[in-house]
Amino acid sequence: MKNIPLPDLYYLENPDLKQLFRIMRISIFLLFFCLFSLMAENSHSQNARVTINRSDAPLESILNEIESQTDYLFIYKEDVNVKMRKSIHVSSKPVAEVLSILLAESSVAYKMAGNHIILTRNAALAAQQQKLGIAGTVTDASGEVLIGVSVLIKGSGQGTVTDLDGNFSLAANMGDILQFSYTGYIPQEIKLKDNHSLSIVLKEDVKSLDEVVVVAYGTQTKRAVTGAMETLDFDKLSDVPVAQFTQKMQGQIAGVQVNQGTGVPGQGMNVRIRGAASLSTGSNPLYVVDGFPIVGDINDINPNEIESMTILKDAAATSLYGSRAAFGVVLIQTKGAKAGKTNISFNAYMGVQNVPQKGRPEMMNGTEWAQFKKESYEDLGQSVPTAFQNPSQYGKGHDWYAAMLRSAMIQDYNVSVSTGKDKFTSSFVLGYFNQDGVLLNSDYQRISARANSTYRISDNLKLAFNLAPTYSFENRPSSDGAFFSGGGLLANATLTPPILDYRNEDGTYPVVVTTPGVTAFETPNWVRSIQDIVNKREAKRLLANASLQYEPLKGLVLKTSLNGDIGSNYQHNFQPSTAGRAFAAAPSAIAANLYEANNRYWSWLSETTANYSKEIGNHTFELLLGYTTQRFRSDYSAISGSNFSDDRIQTIDAALVKNNPTMDVQEWSMISYLSRVNYSYKGKYLIGASIRRDGSSRFGSNNKWGNFPSVSLGWIVSDEAFMGKLKSVSLLKVRGSYGMIGNNNIGNYTHYNTVSGNTNAVFGSTVASGSAVTNLGNDDLGWEKTRQLDFGVDLGFFNNRITFTYDYYNKITSNMLYSLPVPEESGFSTLIGNVGKLKFWGHEFSINSHNIVGTFNWSTNFNISFSDNRVLALSDLSNQLVAYSGIVSTISRVGGRIGQFYGMVQDGIYVNQSDYDQSPKAVDSQVGTIKFHDVNDDKQITYGDDESGDKAEIGNPLPKFTFGLTNNFEYKNFDLTIVATGTYGNKIAAAVEQGMANLDGPFNVMKEVKDRWRSPDNPGAGLYGKTTSGTSRERDIFHSRFVYDGSNLTIKNITLGYTLPANLIKFVSRLRVYASVQQAFVFSKYKYGNPEVGVDFNGNSPGALLQGIDYSTYPVPRTFTFGLNINF
Repeated sequence: MKNIPLPDLYYLENPDLKQLFRIMRISIFLLFFCLFSLMAENSHSQNARVTINRSDAPLESILNEIESQTDYLFIYKEDVNVKMRKSIHVSSKPVAEVLSILLAESSVAYKMAGNHIILTRNAALAAQQQKLGIAGTVTDASGEVLIGVSVLIKGSGQGTVTDLDGNFSLAANMGDILQFSYTGYIPQEIKLKDNHSLSIVLKEDVKSLDEVVVVAYGTQTKRAVTGAMETLDFDKLSDVPVAQFTQKMQGQIAGVQVNQGTGVPGQGMNVRIRGAASLSTGSNPLYVVDGFPIVGDINDINPNEIESMTILKDAAATSLYGSRAAFGVVLIQTKGAKAGKTNISFNAYMGVQNVPQKGRPEMMNGTEWAQFKKESYEDLGQSVPTAFQNPSQYGKGHDWYAAMLRSAMIQDYNVSVSTGKDKFTSSFVLGYFNQDGVLLNSDYQRISARANSTYRISDNLKLAFNLAPTYSFENRPSSDGAFFSGGGLLANATLTPPILDYRNEDGTYPVVVTTPGVTAFETPNWVRSIQDIVNKREAKRLLANASLQYEPLKGLVLKTSLNGDIGSNYQHNFQPSTAGRAFAAAPSAIAANLYEANNRYWSWLSETTANYSKEIGNHTFELLLGYTTQRFRSDYSAISGSNFSDDRIQTIDAALVKNNPTMDVQEWSMISYLSRVNYSYKGKYLIGASIRRDGSSRFGSNNKWGNFPSVSLGWIVSDEAFMGKLKSVSLLKVRGSYGMIGNNNIGNYTHYNTVSGNTNAVFGSTVASGSAVTNLGNDDLGWEKTRQLDFGVDLGFFNNRITFTYDYYNKITSNMLYSLPVPEESGFSTLIGNVGKLKFWGHEFSINSHNIVGTFNWSTNFNISFSDNRVLALSDLSNQLVAYSGIVSTISRVGGRIGQFYGMVQDGIYVNQSDYDQSPKAVDSQVGTIKFHDVNDDKQITYGDDESGDKAEIGNPLPKFTFGLTNNFEYKNFDLTIVATGTYGNKIAAAVEQGMANLDGPFNVMKEVKDRWRSPDNPGAGLYGKTTSGTSRERDIFHSRFVYDGSNLTIKNITLGYTLPANLIKFVSRLRVYASVQQAFVFSKYKYGNPEVGVDFNGNSPGALLQGIDYSTYPVPRTFTFGLNINF
């Protein structure tokens, strides 16, 4: 025997892998010990007896049961048909006798050899059971042929589908069972007795046709719905590895745009339903969890607790939520138990996240930057410092952006238990989620639980309780935002010169690094800063609900409920003396500082409703009446201090300088009355009307109450007699609605005069302290009102195997809440009032199809939405509104679109003196500096916002259309899901380039700056000017070079799964394993990674007027996960 030495394997030096191999060795030893023990047991129980009661079960499962009751082991080759279905009922019979009964008249023979039973193919019987040619036709009850019916041989995975004439043919054995299934029809099974032609009649599944969906304050059959709404089944999205449920909404629903503006772990998404319907008050929809409108953050809800979600889009669907429904409503139904046996499931996944190389800023390396600095000194006519005389000595240098990143783990574990026996049903979900951030020292953890219980006291009285505690913890360094801003750690690190090292030779991290030059320039060591800064946040929350439902007579349901939401948020931010704040021109001592804040809140909601439904002949009526009241309060306190003698003592008592604490109390309340009437005639002519009357403490005494009505009509055309000949059309419904909804997202005390107690007044030569009104109130302050018109068509073909939905909407928001200028002689500058009009309209299309049904299944969901807007009116004092975030500005003009990027238009570079002399110029323009277009044609360049300046609209941040595409494939036990989303026509303002194209500073810059203007003979590409100090228009003025095309196609998720065969493991009813990739591929011309970005100068999510801005954001990672689903 030849001895071949093993190579030195690097992984043997890894302590984790050593431990893994050690565990494997022990496991293998124990496995073989058990095997030899079993082999030593020579029982040969020829007289073993078994008891089996099985009907129409696979032979394989019956053999497994024999093995479990005896010491026998069955051995057979692949040609033995163990998938055939058998029935056997024996009690305490010898195994040999059982096998003789079981395998009689089958193609399987057996032979007993000790503890083994060898199964072989019975050639004689097999020859008698050659496959028969089976053919037939499938029709519905009226005799119409059904196209695409799935025809499967039960237990074999073999089958076919019916053709355009409803015919099918396949080869099968006598005694095989054929399964016929078709969407919307009751499945049917036929046992083959001969090869005669089959005529199969499938009956409609009435329950499937009358699918019940959740609507505002109740449920409705899908056929009867006249509003614009869509439902998501979260079971189909369970494998998407994300922290927030809103991420699972991406690309699923027409008219709903879900953007991930930042990759911060635990951070929420920006959700817009049919566009931003306001100028200044945000655009997130109202979230209603099990009937409870949620106030504040919804990111701590565990996605695994959700059973389904209904998105309400038009006024008919949302008007029962009145003053809070202007941006749409999301109804969340959490998991509840169903009557039957106890079900236990365990779902888990684990994976790794990383930041793709594509999308990272392309900055100069060490040699390139040193060469750039060398040329800058030469261009200034100055001597080149020694540090830059030999640029190649630095090689590639150090990538500070990459140094701030890491590969990070993500994991999620959930256990669900549901039981329903007699009068009591309950569901319990326990979850743990842990996501390490790809940015150093960032993470997010969440522990959650939910218990939903229902007790039926009597046939007409039901009591329900829901309880959902959540605890979350995160550490979130201030990563998002511009350089020099309060956060912006990542942006600052990106600009650090690559010739500097963030580590000392001994592996420690210096506090500062110094850029060489004529004047040394100190830079904080951002890699150390991000690891030293502590920014802990803890959130505790409890959602609770109790309801009592009574049905005194048939059709009348009385319900009263009490909901509670109580929680607290704690923040501890400590920046030690080793953490830099921003770039400093000279060395300076850094004082540590501390900020601590607590926010406690509670909210309760009481609702009482009466719902009466009655069917009289062809007439169906439903009436809803309700009364609801809600109250909210929050108590906020904060304290800060600085100058700590020891960074390890991070308490306020250790601060040498303590600032005065701040406190704030916020309260609001609301009382509402609501009503809805639905009527249908013959189930095909539909009318609905609803109204809500809200009274809110937030509005002025003259406008406390608001009414929000809606009306809708529907006609199921496919139920008409004249549609009888169009058998392929299973549903044709037209519907329309009109109504008014509102927006109350303003401050709680905006309508009051604000009084400050820290005001001084001078009387003669005496200064007196006192109080004064600092902000004007407005007793006429009222609701924003959105009037919305909707027209829709729902189509179904081939018994809804293909469904199509179209919606057109037109909504006008008036009385928008905005800060208005007032005359200076009043002593005030602004007043919150109701002004202006804004119009949004659009078209929504969605298609769902079961493309292939059979052994191989393929289904598709595609949706696309087109939208546009116009500003119809602003205040009487101005016809335009300009908003700023850092250098970026947007404009909203009457007659134009909302929030258009507003800046200068670059016309190249002043290439030479002749070009300079012949072109319009600014007062500080020079040969070699950036040249802007003379928009107003006054032969000079000025930067004002009004018509005297040369600013222009240079891009629209809102897309012309958005789309989503989901494909699901199934083949035998394999499944594959691919989710894609995208936008077209939107622009992004890459304000991050304000720092990366700063040609005058001691900072790193983009690679493309190498191709800048250096002389009339070397003008570069015409994008970047010269480096002469003080003339960097690339940095100071927002212009068209900052604006990029944000159109994109993003493959959001790819999941490949495999479900193990049933009965493979005892007590396990289903076991599925899968692999998933989130944020798999991004196809876009935008070069900074995330085309969904939306972060302002300070790193916050911007309002409606400042969309599509990128001031450097936490990168969105690509995530690879492996998971499993187990049902017991």
